[in-house]
Amino acid sequence: MSKIWFITGASRGFGRSWTKAALERGDKVAATARDVATLKDLAETFGDALLPIQLDVTDRAADIAAVRQAHAHFGRLDIVVNNAGYGHFGFIEEITEDEARAQFETNLFGALWVTQAAIPLMREQGSGHIVQISSIGGVAAFPTVGIYNSSKWALEGFSEALAQEVAGFGIKVTIIEPGGYATDWGGSSAAHSEPNPAYQPLRDAMGQRRASMADNRPGPDDTTAAVFAAIDADTPPRRLLLSGTAYDIAQNIYAERVKTWSDWEQTSRSA
Repeated sequence: MSKIWFITGASRGFGRSWTKAALERGDKVAATARDVATLKDLAETFGDALLPIQLDVTDRAADIAAVRQAHAHFGRLDIVVNNAGYGHFGFIEEITEDEARAQFETNLFGALWVTQAAIPLMREQGSGHIVQISSIGGVAAFPTVGIYNSSKWALEGFSEALAQEVAGFGIKVTIIEPGGYATDWGGSSAAHSEPNPAYQPLRDAMGQRRASMADNRPGPDDTTAAVFAAIDADTPPRRLLLSGTAYDIAQNIYAERVKTWSDWEQTSRSA
């Protein structure tokens, strides 16, 4: 039986790859983008199986309307993928209030509003799968993207609570944590703070590191088999890392955290 998807940020990157792959396997997709013209070729190829919806996820009322439109159009929603987001580059000292709020409006609140709109519809049908697109940056944190890390850590926090809250209604939650892929995340999609010269040496070092890794990054199409494996599983994972690099970083960061907690155990227990 074909599945009905709702995918935000479907114009490029992971969102477009998963939209196209879902359509190719016979599923139906409500795909959102700020500019639906970017979905024209998919609409021409897949016809009524695709419902393009213009959406800026920072608009809560529009999020609710889009989810309801997709549900009314297809009759149900099986999978809701909160993929829309962008990266903001800047050291913590450099981040302005407007930049911080804009990052959270898209990466956190956009996903929250779509999730809130989907829950009652999925609860009524007794099933559903909410897929939150986080990042390895939702597990570890890195210089120059601290505000991005913060938005993804917040997304993971509410999603962990959500999974426990909705399990009794037959609704599943998966947090997907990709490593570095050849998307436009660090390109024209990114935002940048006004640079502080004090951080220039570290900024240059981080830029060189990213440049050295760029040629070896897989593309978003390489993730579709793993994502479908999680979507189709009877018991999907709460968290799914994408790429060996992401897996290694997560393993190392948690080993380091556990060691620190263990080293300071007696101090913790004495408090």
